[in-house]
Amino acid sequence: MTRRLLATISALALTALAACSSGTPAAAPTSADAENRVTVRVGVTDESKAYWGTLVEKAAAEGIDLELENFTDYQQPNPALSQGGLELNQFQHLLFLANYNESTDDDLTPIGSTVIYQLGLYTTKGYATPDDIPEGAEIAIPNDATNQARALLVLQSAGLISLVDGGNALSTPAEIDEAASRVTVVPVDANQTAVQLQSLDGAIINNNFAADADIDPTTAIYSDLEDTATARPYVNIWVARAEDADNPVYERIIELYHEEDVIGQLLEENKGTAVEQELTPEELQAELDELQGLVAEQA
Repeated sequence: MTRRLLATISALALTALAACSSGTPAAAPTSADAENRVTVRVGVTDESKAYWGTLVEKAAAEGIDLELENFTDYQQPNPALSQGGLELNQFQHLLFLANYNESTDDDLTPIGSTVIYQLGLYTTKGYATPDDIPEGAEIAIPNDATNQARALLVLQSAGLISLVDGGNALSTPAEIDEAASRVTVVPVDANQTAVQLQSLDGAIINNNFAADADIDPTTAIYSDLEDTATARPYVNIWVARAEDADNPVYERIIELYHEEDVIGQLLEENKGTAVEQELTPEELQAELDELQGLVAEQA
């Protein structure tokens, strides 16, 4: 993100953000300063996190008033953005957006990357690394489509299984090459993966369910943060409507997000279980196009 927001502008250059009663999105603001403020509505799912407050303060100092709208249902922020209720959202990873765009024939666009949150392999059996896990061990994985494929890729990256043709973001246990794999996977509901640690040799557990089970995420013996290329479909992103993809106000918000006092706060809150990603919009779009192709093939 190399373009910078101009420090000053003419008031005539501002575009109003009044909501359209017809449901058509209002024209996006293209510039701002302390004298000519603009409001940008952002859909999020973690408004209580401290880094959002820091970002809101930094943006306000440059004439950009961020209004955060917190959602508890992940199915709502994309339609709200598409229909003009928001200017941006920041809650999802690339694969989530690929599924949404493909299922709704929408063209919401990634304009900036944030972080990859780890998906970790845990054990209570004393294994220090994946190499210590014995042949024939059983590992629980989430059984929902998105997390199941990611869990399989984590186990493959850890050297515990092999997927036919290397697998992809939509792989299933049917693609495991059993002859070339050391462990057996046991798909269960994601909220049951932590419970399975008591009876199985290990489990792939999402961060939120690890937290619910009082599992320290730093105790994972392996995660896809050790192989971020594997985790690329799961990089979290800033998303805009396609016609606003090059908006300089939005670009400035993303630049502020990546400044140390904001991103550093997020990384500290996550205790090393998130890694910052600074991918260009072009790189993100190329990845999204590939993922939508995979989704379309599976439909």
